[in-house]
Amino acid sequence: MDALKLISDSSLKQDAPKFEIGDTVKVHVRIKEGDKSRIQVFEGTVIAKKHGGISETFTVRRVAHGCGIERVFPLHSPVVDKVDVVRRGKVRRAKLYYLRDRVGKAAKVKERIG
Repeated sequence: MDALKLISDSSLKQDAPKFEIGDTVKVHVRIKEGDKSRIQVFEGTVIAKKHGGISETFTVRRVAHGCGIERVFPLHSPVVDKVDVVRRGKVRRAKLYYLRDRVGKAAKVKERIG
């Protein structure tokens, strides 16, 4: 078990993006279609971060055409090209699952200053 932990610690991305729960992010995802690959951008609010270490994941939520869409991304995956923080959010919860029940302005997250 210790050997597995050593391998996972050494293979972690050192340039892993620094973002928190409530931040609005742009996730650049590498999509493979046939023999070609392209980058697709998924922008939304980070509502959860789970686990830690090599298996860390984060959930991003957005509303498109009145329908809520959530995607779970592995943080240390080669599929995730980069994560850009658009704006910082001010929240007091570790998980923002309550945003699923809210629509319109009620689903907004306040911006953190500083």
